[in-house]
Amino acid sequence: MTLQPEGAGHGHNHAHAHPHAHPHAPSPNPPVPGHLSAAPPTGAPAGSGAIYTCPMHPEIRQDHPGNCPKCGMSLEPMIPELTQEANPELVDFQRRFWWTLPLTVAVTFLAMFGHQLGWFNMAVQSWIELVLTLPIALWAGWPFLVRGVQSVVNRSPNMWTLIGLGTSAAFCYSVVATVAPQVFPDSFISMGRVAVYFEAAAVIISLTLLGQILELKARSQTSAAIKSLLGLAPKTARRIAPDGTEEDIPLAHVHVGDRLRVRPGEKVPVDGVVEEGSSALDESMLTGEPLPVTKRVGDKLIGATLNTSGALVMRSEHVGAATVLSQIVQMVAQAQRSRAPMQRMADTVAGYFVMAVVAAALLTFFGWGFFGPQPSWVYGLINAVAVLIIACPCALGLATPMSIMVATGRGATHGVLFRDAAAIENLRKIDTLIVDKTGTLTEGRPAFERAVAAAGFAEDDVLRLAASLDQGSEHPLAAAIVKAAHERGLPLTEPEQFDSASGIGVRGIVAGQALALGNTVLMQQSGVDVAPLATQAEALRSQGASVMHLAAGGRLAGLLAVSDPVKASTPEALATLRAAGLRVVMATGDGLTTARAVAQRLGIDEVHGEVKPADKLALVERLQKEGRTVAMAGDGINDAPALARADVGIAMGTGTDVAMNSAQLTLVKGDLRGIATARALSVATVANMKQNLAFAFVYNALGIPLAAGLLYPFTGWLLSPMIAALAMSLSSVSVISNALRLRRAKIL
Repeated sequence: MTLQPEGAGHGHNHAHAHPHAHPHAPSPNPPVPGHLSAAPPTGAPAGSGAIYTCPMHPEIRQDHPGNCPKCGMSLEPMIPELTQEANPELVDFQRRFWWTLPLTVAVTFLAMFGHQLGWFNMAVQSWIELVLTLPIALWAGWPFLVRGVQSVVNRSPNMWTLIGLGTSAAFCYSVVATVAPQVFPDSFISMGRVAVYFEAAAVIISLTLLGQILELKARSQTSAAIKSLLGLAPKTARRIAPDGTEEDIPLAHVHVGDRLRVRPGEKVPVDGVVEEGSSALDESMLTGEPLPVTKRVGDKLIGATLNTSGALVMRSEHVGAATVLSQIVQMVAQAQRSRAPMQRMADTVAGYFVMAVVAAALLTFFGWGFFGPQPSWVYGLINAVAVLIIACPCALGLATPMSIMVATGRGATHGVLFRDAAAIENLRKIDTLIVDKTGTLTEGRPAFERAVAAAGFAEDDVLRLAASLDQGSEHPLAAAIVKAAHERGLPLTEPEQFDSASGIGVRGIVAGQALALGNTVLMQQSGVDVAPLATQAEALRSQGASVMHLAAGGRLAGLLAVSDPVKASTPEALATLRAAGLRVVMATGDGLTTARAVAQRLGIDEVHGEVKPADKLALVERLQKEGRTVAMAGDGINDAPALARADVGIAMGTGTDVAMNSAQLTLVKGDLRGIATARALSVATVANMKQNLAFAFVYNALGIPLAAGLLYPFTGWLLSPMIAALAMSLSSVSVISNALRLRRAKIL
């Protein structure tokens, strides 16, 4: 059935009136490498296809892999290398983490319970802890030590500086305490040994590795969206040679001007124009329109869209990087790499904290050296190292990851999936929400709405006759009508004859009665007057429905309306979001009339219809330039660039994989009410992280003066290793306990 209903906006003239259904000019941006691209990106060396940059310092760029000279992180390709199945840095960190995790557990167990169990002499236990910690400190933690050194060399102190200083101080101090305990004053000896901090170094390295693994996994999703997009295109095309012979060729071998055959059920290989035949094409993946678009001779075709019914012969016009799909790929890649990397709240103060800790350690060293009791410089060195150890970011390292871990788990139980901590941090700041229509506000598939009977007919008769005729069709509109008839229990009759009137409807004979189902053009050709129901038809169209006329025996029998119904949860969700102060904007590739009808029903004031993927991306960027913090909610491939560029991209779990890979937040049930839930969880999580950071910094603020020996002149106290170990444990326990409170936070 190539039925072309009125009001759906899918006629021959409509195809030319809507630019979003057309391929546009080649992008000036470099193409994304892969089978859709004809050449590597501009600026990349031949064969490499990528420029490498640092996630933390995007101004660093080079044409080959390596490490950032500022922070030591591995450089990443600005355009993801789509043939690379795994991130080598992620694989390396996973190997380091899993191989040394048992050693960390063993060292921590001995440090906490070894003296109670009495398995070893305490001096022997120190040697065992040293042997267990060596691989962790010298192999697993080596990348962080390198980054710490580079941060010092480049005079840009950060968390890597603090981690490098803390773990190195704890490890080196403990090695000296184990190998040469005689250099320490007697006051440092407890239970037959000088206390060691091997477990602190091991735990910090393992926690940091785990955090890096989670972050790298989140960033690796960037290329997943691109891979999904590239996977939409068919791998081959059927080319018709000048002598009429046909052969299947790889997509990369298709040239502009080639004649290609597209059979029913196949995807259109490249952008082009129809030369022979007609068919209904499903363009919803790229344009967002839920109903198939009828294509006839002279109409434009978009590569990767699905040919649902008839056979077509097309002439290719845009191939490789010039196709609409390839340009969407490029927009997604650009939008994703333009998003600044997440800066955790700890990082904002890390630079100052590092300098404060180093200054405190130096003051301790020289203060004890010049003014302390003999051996003054030994006391100075030991207490300076103690300052660095006590400042080691154990609780600080747990502060944000624990909150994120609990929050993501809590969100998952409510059908809200956060990709990374950046989404959790940013969602609470959102003040503008852009929503797609099809599949986001609506169900995204045609459903029978109602039948209107003409004089002499009943509504059930209109639906029964139309469904009987449509049994011979595979068109989505026909399927909606047949399904509605079955749901009402109407008896259907097999058509004795069935003919498709290309683009305008269908004709046939059912139970000896001649029927015609389609738009006004078909009615005019059949000599049927549609005036008696013209007012009802126009009212249905104004509500966003697609209207079909049914003629029986040469006279008008009635109307059938098919529409994309609004989700039952949508009105409540929008009301909740407006109450939270969000500005709601609709942006859809569907027709403007339909978009306005849905927006009016839902109380949405700002509507953008017939927009291309690039237009949605431009809308997000314009609102961001106005100072807005923007979230984008969508479910289709045409939403992917905007989802990637938004401050928070929100994908419907009922939508495409490309949308979910481009977004930072996925609503599993496709219910917009999940945004309000996720936003409340974001507010609670950020507050929890701030509390955790306060615990961690208060611990350091209290511990550093004690480690520096400020109380020694008054009490004769120096930092007891046991007290330091207990304080460190209590600090970590307080952070973990506070993070677990998120499980009970009110988010609904």
